[in-house]
Amino acid sequence: MKDHLLIMRFSALGDVAMTVPVVYSLAQQYPDLRITVLSRSFARSFYENLAPNVSFMEADLKGENKGIRGLNRLFRRLKAKNFTHVADMHDVLRSKYLRLCFLFTPTKVRHINKHRREKRQLTAKENKNFQHIPTSFDNYNDVLKRLGYPVRLNFHSIFPPSGGDMSLLPTAIGPKKAEERWIGIAPFAAHKGKILPLEKTEEIISELNKHDNLRIMLFSGGKEERKTVEDWCRRYACCTNASAQSASLMQELIVMSHLDVMMSMDSANMHLASLVGTPVVSIWGATHPAAGFMGWNQSIDNAIQLPMECRPCSIYGNKPCLRGDYACLNNISAADIVSKIDEITRTRQ
Repeated sequence: MKDHLLIMRFSALGDVAMTVPVVYSLAQQYPDLRITVLSRSFARSFYENLAPNVSFMEADLKGENKGIRGLNRLFRRLKAKNFTHVADMHDVLRSKYLRLCFLFTPTKVRHINKHRREKRQLTAKENKNFQHIPTSFDNYNDVLKRLGYPVRLNFHSIFPPSGGDMSLLPTAIGPKKAEERWIGIAPFAAHKGKILPLEKTEEIISELNKHDNLRIMLFSGGKEERKTVEDWCRRYACCTNASAQSASLMQELIVMSHLDVMMSMDSANMHLASLVGTPVVSIWGATHPAAGFMGWNQSIDNAIQLPMECRPCSIYGNKPCLRGDYACLNNISAADIVSKIDEITRTRQ
């Protein structure tokens, strides 16, 4: 019987996206290994066509699989698949409970080391120990190594080198003209400590709007965010609300695959652009690349951040500013970001 590996990761979009380079490399280097990824429904787009030996399984944690009874129901489904190995890439209460259930089976189980102690030291207000923590990719790979499947990470994109199929996009977005440059801007994140002031983002859009043969694809999520984006689209002819025009996450990924560059906060969109091989100008405020969450294959040279002793003050950007002024974001120069965007687009022409 072939080995059958279960990989569990339930969290936010960006964290799940970061599993893709590792799972892809695993699937390529162990073609006889059956791999099932257990995650939330949005992750299906990442895995359905990733490799012939990879399948996806949805965990409905707010419905059918909610609470202990729901997790027991989920475990019964998992047990029926006769997994030989389990990789807990999350290490939270839900995955720990499922992990515990597997301990009463012959299944070999290992879980992620999140380096929580090192992260506390990195973000400490006093006696900060600034050190680069292993990346999420390293941590995921370490779990596989302890299960007996060491991997050399060789992922580039979920799409071919030419990008995603633009014929699947609505006419309001595509096609991309021969001499046209497409720049993506994802101006939002889950927490204030990760968001460049919107007036600075608008300053960047206003400056880019002066360029010829350029379109800006804007990516947003929530209702209030979309109001801001729609306002920019009305006032700047180069702007398109790519999220509103896209009918699915897959369509957004196709758009991102044809961008010359993406400007993003330390957010899920940085990781989505990374999955399609697009360079990202990433903006870092309360958080820091040293915490291990830089997008896959992204260059630190394209990370815009200020050297401040208080940074990073948070792993996720969800803590109040210690200074009270968010200088780490407010003092970033819009001109520096525009210059970096122009530099990257010139090298890709």
